[in-house]
Amino acid sequence: MMAVRSTGRKKIIVDSGVNLVYRTMLYTYTSNLALEFVETPVVHGQSCREDIFKNLDDKTAAVIVQNPNFFGAVDDYSDIVKKVHSAGALAIASVYPVSLGMLKSPGEMGFDIATGEGQSLGIPLSFGGPYLGFMSVRKEHLRQMPGRIVGATIDKDQKRGFVLTLQAREQHIRRQKATSNICSNEALCSLRAVIYLSLLGKTGLQELAELVYAKAQFAKEALAKVPGVAVKKSAATFNEFTVQLPANADEVVRKMIDKGFACGFPLGKYYKGMDNYLLIAVTEKRTKEEIVQLVNCLEAVL
Repeated sequence: MMAVRSTGRKKIIVDSGVNLVYRTMLYTYTSNLALEFVETPVVHGQSCREDIFKNLDDKTAAVIVQNPNFFGAVDDYSDIVKKVHSAGALAIASVYPVSLGMLKSPGEMGFDIATGEGQSLGIPLSFGGPYLGFMSVRKEHLRQMPGRIVGATIDKDQKRGFVLTLQAREQHIRRQKATSNICSNEALCSLRAVIYLSLLGKTGLQELAELVYAKAQFAKEALAKVPGVAVKKSAATFNEFTVQLPANADEVVRKMIDKGFACGFPLGKYYKGMDNYLLIAVTEKRTKEEIVQLVNCLEAVL
């Protein structure tokens, strides 16, 4: 909606490597608006430049991509961002925050808006929530940001007071022109994330990213040795990767659950023709011993 307001255009190009949950929410939230959505395919795990550029025109408000994408593939979108800007549109990235300890940042690639899920920043899973989302934008788009940012100040009697910043007072009576019409209090989650990041520090975040990457690579190498299992290697990955099994992934996951392992996400639920494909995630929480146990159990199930 920021991109639509900023450009005055109605067309949004969405890469199909963006999490289907995110895409579904996007379409649901905007179902009453006259917007045009175009989904472009993923080729060998990565965004199809040809399709994105083919659909990019003077009606496009934004192009949305995810890094790493839903299949775990890592990409450098600098070329796409450059092309998007040349068409007068905005570039939006959904990112995994821990990966930014290693990967090129959205800002370095030139993105206008970056969003993401902050659960990995010290927030427990808690059976699905609450978590926090984050959004950052370039300075020129700051006043189009939804939400409320409050700043401390001093009144004429030198008493401490608080005012809304970034937004005009009229924001709250602008009806359909308002940048936001609902707010939820995620302050406790965001405070926890701030504490977590401050304790990690810049070098700590880099070390965390390197640890996660190393464990994921260890898992990929171990799984590749299981007979019948093929680890997809068409694109670089960070902590998630796709494997092809010699059996239905959904059935394998059910059997693994019975043995105490939530081994991954069956991609056949979201993508046609991928019934034997499994998305596996590795984080800093998993030890190498646990990864070995997972691999041995999977081999036994298969």
